[in-house]
Amino acid sequence: MARKPFIAGNWKMNMTAESGKQLITELKPLVKGAKCEVALCVPAILIPAMSKAVKGSKIKLGAQNMHWAESGAFTGEISAEMLKEYGVKYVIIGHSERRQYFGETDETVNKRTLAVLKNDLTPIVCVGETLEERENDKTKSVLDKQLEEGLKDVEDVTKLVIAYEPVWAIGTGKTATDEQAQETIKYIRKKLGKLFGSKNANKVKIQYGGSMNAKNCKGLMAQPDIDGGLIGGASLKTDFATIVNFEK
Repeated sequence: MARKPFIAGNWKMNMTAESGKQLITELKPLVKGAKCEVALCVPAILIPAMSKAVKGSKIKLGAQNMHWAESGAFTGEISAEMLKEYGVKYVIIGHSERRQYFGETDETVNKRTLAVLKNDLTPIVCVGETLEERENDKTKSVLDKQLEEGLKDVEDVTKLVIAYEPVWAIGTGKTATDEQAQETIKYIRKKLGKLFGSKNANKVKIQYGGSMNAKNCKGLMAQPDIDGGLIGGASLKTDFATIVNFEK
């Protein structure tokens, strides 16, 4: 059975309730006939407003982070219950920016991932190497560690999404070639096969998360192991619809 493609936008720390609503209003008719799954992962403060904005559309709502505890003294964090109240379906976990700027580790990625799964939400678990790690031929060892530790104790790997983000291609305008992206994502699938069995690994959706845009999406999406994209800058414009409709 073929894996259904999944295109998710990550607004990062951008947009307001007004501009977000305007963009979604413009996107709705453009993505109506999409053959893939579509989601927008928005800043926490925008979730209530965007929950209303996406109603009745092809677009599902995602969050950019979630705490592993049900509630408690965790200032600035968000719980699963808070997200579910507004119809959130997806949660980005372990984005490279969370790792780089906010102390996210493979251990906390693991805690968050297990909590997301426990609450019947879908985690988009991010993995990827820096430019230095790639140039020192450490890509595979970095990915191995992130997958082994980040997915520890996961019972059903088919219930999550993996996003491969070559950190050197995020926000830089650089993109891995179609072949580079395919080679690394194929390796990730192979590693998942060792951890969870090849049958399960073949069901996992793996997105490419390194500056996918309207111009390069068709080539990347044509690769056999790439099942979608985690889109940053291009998700802030109606260009996002071009990526969603990559098959047309």
